[in-house]
Amino acid sequence: MERRDVPVKRPERPERPGGPAAAGRYVTLLALAAVPVAVLAVFFVLPVIGMVGRGFRPAGHWDAGGVLDVLRRPRVHRVLWFTVWSSTVATAVTLLLGLPAAYVLHRLAVPLRRVVRAALLVPFVLPTVVVGVAFRELLTGPLSWLPIDGTPIAIIAGLVFFNVAVVIRAVGAAWEGLDPRPAEAAAALGAAPWTVFRTVTLPALRPAIVGAASVVFLFCATSFGVVLTLGGLRYASVETEIYLLTTNLLDLQGAAALSLLQLAVVVALLGIGARVRRLPGSAQRAPSRPRRPRLADLPQLAVTALLLVFVAAPLAALLVGSLRVSTPDGKRWSMANYRALSSTGSHQALLEPVTSALNLSLRIAVDATLLALVLGLLVALSVTRRGHGRAERRLRGTLDAFFMLPLGVSAVTLGFGFLVTLDRPPVDLRDSPWLVPIAQALVALPLVVRTLVPALGGIDDRQRQAAASLGAGPLRRMLVVDVPVLWRPLLASAGFAFAVSLGEFGATSFLARDESATVPVVIYRLIGHPGAMNYGMALAASCVLAGTTAVVMLVVERLRVPSLGVL
Repeated sequence: MERRDVPVKRPERPERPGGPAAAGRYVTLLALAAVPVAVLAVFFVLPVIGMVGRGFRPAGHWDAGGVLDVLRRPRVHRVLWFTVWSSTVATAVTLLLGLPAAYVLHRLAVPLRRVVRAALLVPFVLPTVVVGVAFRELLTGPLSWLPIDGTPIAIIAGLVFFNVAVVIRAVGAAWEGLDPRPAEAAAALGAAPWTVFRTVTLPALRPAIVGAASVVFLFCATSFGVVLTLGGLRYASVETEIYLLTTNLLDLQGAAALSLLQLAVVVALLGIGARVRRLPGSAQRAPSRPRRPRLADLPQLAVTALLLVFVAAPLAALLVGSLRVSTPDGKRWSMANYRALSSTGSHQALLEPVTSALNLSLRIAVDATLLALVLGLLVALSVTRRGHGRAERRLRGTLDAFFMLPLGVSAVTLGFGFLVTLDRPPVDLRDSPWLVPIAQALVALPLVVRTLVPALGGIDDRQRQAAASLGAGPLRRMLVVDVPVLWRPLLASAGFAFAVSLGEFGATSFLARDESATVPVVIYRLIGHPGAMNYGMALAASCVLAGTTAVVMLVVERLRVPSLGVL
């Protein structure tokens, strides 16, 4: 019998710690992370430290008692209480409306499912000022018989409108991947639908629901444009109070104290969210095809239809209001408000026409998007490569947490930090045109990272090793392995960053000059100036901005990238 040599697979030799391969990985990791770390150190850590200094060292020496004095003010107590209870109510209502819609749009085969899903996603990326203007137009126009304009109910409605997409996307994605067999088994044993939902489905969805609720509460508590537009000076949240203390009262110590308090609360909420994401419950994924609706699904379908009306009503009121002008005989249809966008408004409300602000906003959004993409891609490449040792994994985890820090600081606090820090050597950017794009890029960076990391992390490293064994170099491996997986998330993250930058208002309201204001800032200034022409221009500019972001988000939805989940 012929003897054959059977190849014996030798066990892989464990890598020697500190060997050449490990040293090469550390060098690559540090090279990838160097630029993002430097950018965050200058444009995030330094402003935050400067803000802390303004709170504890207002006159050049430590004064912790001053911070406590600010926190003892009765108005601060009212602001804190309003922020907590309005955010809690808005989060509860958002869950009540968002959970049935998540079920319908991810588990049922309803007509126009993708279009409806994209339509309900649009509010999340609308500029907050546009949301405020749309609700004001609705509540002072078609719903003027409801005396809720200028009340907390209007603010809560705006917050729900803005955040319901978070619940639909985050919980819907978890629901879509849920294994249906345990629920089917419970139903086969005689359990009623409500019992099946309460004992089987709800526990599996609990991490996604709790995580979405924490993110919605975070967004509600740090909402700026919606509260400022609908609440004015009477109903202020911590975010708007920081703005008012800085711009109206020049109380920088008070603003710094509130920013510190908000930073502590937001970081605590992010920590809770991170712990929730690690909870077991939804690990089993067995996606099933959506089924046809049944009679028992009527309540969820009705809530989804109600939600569609709720989302469409303020946008329709905004569009109709922009096409109506006042005449001595009443109101008539006209494009005058849109034609007036090339002017500076009545009584010279603006220094530059709205069309100039629109061009500037587009340029800034493009710059901010490119910056956020470059930084986000470097961050994603840094944190997703597999670590070969405890020290390397710990280093990558530390970098991941560091790059997510901007998520823990609101845009208003970031703009305030820029204002008080980056105005003297060695970092004097007071007159730099890059200040606003950098701030907007930092606001968009966590969203870009959280879109790219799942895609890069899902690539099996053995594919790269196989390509390398066939002789492919680093560039060739990236082209044949990474790019085919990454191009859709990359385009989607570009769309998210562009939409977020285009509508960013919190940081930009601090940093934009009168002669170089972006469209959201211009809209807010037009609302603050009296005159029907100025208000009509604000409505028309809001429609242009809303239409632009809606088109971007429809393109993103076509890419079907599961982002905007629980950050």
